[in-house]
Amino acid sequence: MKLTTTFASFNLCKEKTKDMTLSNEQRQLIEEFGIYQENNGFQPAVARVMGLLLVSDRAELTFDEISEALNISKSATSNALNMLLNTGHIEYTTFSGDRKRYFRIKSSNWRDLFEKKMQDLSYLNGLLKRVLEVRNRELPIYDAKLNDFISFMDYLKDRMPSLITEWEKSRT
Repeated sequence: MKLTTTFASFNLCKEKTKDMTLSNEQRQLIEEFGIYQENNGFQPAVARVMGLLLVSDRAELTFDEISEALNISKSATSNALNMLLNTGHIEYTTFSGDRKRYFRIKSSNWRDLFEKKMQDLSYLNGLLKRVLEVRNRELPIYDAKLNDFISFMDYLKDRMPSLITEWEKSRT
């Protein structure tokens, strides 16, 4: 066991010293990912930090490496990292003898994030149903479109567990 730990520590140290150069393709992908995330409500720096952590050849990056690679201020880097930590999108680790924190995407929680998104959509669906019940105006076209959306959300909520089960079976 100790030999494995020593070997793992060696690999992590080797990983930490790997060059932080990004290719033009990686930079372009970070920008595209950033724009996608901005369109979904993320602040620009937050979106690009996520993109960098996903695209980087290194699994873990320090605060300074993130700030320098994205050419953003320390304040913007700090705010972005704190937001991503607080929302569970990233995590960090430390290494013995090194005071720096190494940030990485928290890829193990994709199911939790997906489930939360489904709960959010379910809550929205409930609110939309109440909208139709409460308001007194008649807008047949709007009501039909809203009912279609509500119906689709109900369908999606009902089908999602079986889709996940089917997907899991297809992977084995």
